[in-house]
Amino acid sequence: MSEFGNMEIVLTEDGSNSIFSSGFNEHYHSTHGAIQESKHIFIEAGLKSTIIDKPEIHILEIGFGTGLNANLTKIELESKNVIVNYTSYEAFPVPEKIFSALNYSEQLKQNNDFFIALHQANWNEWIEILPKFKLLKLHQKIEDAELPNNHFDFVYFDAFSPEIQAELWSEAIFLKIFQSMKNNAVLTTYSAKGIVKRALKSAGFVVENLPGPPGKREITRAKKIEYLPNNL
Repeated sequence: MSEFGNMEIVLTEDGSNSIFSSGFNEHYHSTHGAIQESKHIFIEAGLKSTIIDKPEIHILEIGFGTGLNANLTKIELESKNVIVNYTSYEAFPVPEKIFSALNYSEQLKQNNDFFIALHQANWNEWIEILPKFKLLKLHQKIEDAELPNNHFDFVYFDAFSPEIQAELWSEAIFLKIFQSMKNNAVLTTYSAKGIVKRALKSAGFVVENLPGPPGKREITRAKKIEYLPNNL
């Protein structure tokens, strides 16, 4: 039993698992396919949308959830010579009996050790999961967080929907995240609702609509672009 009711593992259409929370009355991923949704939104539209030529990057995730986004990030970057610093906020952690039964490693044809290590890592401290993958899971609401300024290269905004957690999709939250991002940093999210895009724009982001994964017409990508004065 979680704080917001029972969590149930469900099978999505691409063969990968998701979780249904009866407390939130919402699935953690698209029922059309959990892995294909996360790849489409956070890896293809987010992480791979800019050329990664830095020796070290900083990623912020809002909603650690099943750990799928962190796992896909590791897979995408493991062959590249880049150090990943992955910070994730999660107010309602998934219990071991649930995360240990998820089938992502099987579907992705990878050893399960990394995925389990993500979940078993201590909260609220930096843990080196692999030599080039460092994880900071924060058991905290993003509303209460103090984020560093000008720090993150990518943001995965993967909270429950605006209908369920309206307080997280506000201009105030997006402004806090905007200020924590480096210039030209990218934020992606599955929601393309008008209220979300307006809040992002009000916070300072340049916003664009992108085609969504199967079962979803559009997603949102937002970029922090600060036009620095010409000193010449």
